[in-house]
Amino acid sequence: MNIRLLAAIGFLTAFAIATPGNAENPAHVKQLLETRECPGCDLEGANLEGTHLIGADLRNANLIGANLLGANLEGADLTNAQLENANLTASFLTNASLNQADLDRANLTAATIIDADVSGASMLDLNLTNAIIYHTGIAVGGSYE
Repeated sequence: MNIRLLAAIGFLTAFAIATPGNAENPAHVKQLLETRECPGCDLEGANLEGTHLIGADLRNANLIGANLLGANLEGADLTNAQLENANLTASFLTNASLNQADLDRANLTAATIIDADVSGASMLDLNLTNAIIYHTGIAVGGSYE
């Protein structure tokens, strides 16, 4: 077999394996956008930028790395949702339920978070730059020692 052909196949195989793809389930994205009901859905890496998800049921949903930039999640139920590394920049989370949610390394830059329930949520390394936070159990800075 031609050495160049083998080298090309090896290179392309390595590139294909190393390139991350969207892992979201397209049927789940469609279901969410049409019904706002998607408990337990696989939306990992989904592009939901600017979507209106007011009152959406996203309990136990996988939203790891999802793009929710500018999304309206007012009143959404994100109980036990996985939101690690999600982009929630400029999103609206007023009256949202984030009980037991995993928000580790989520980007909440310029987000509006008012009266959200974050009981038991994991919030390591949040980016809260310019976020508006009222009546929500998220504190910036200080020590609890």
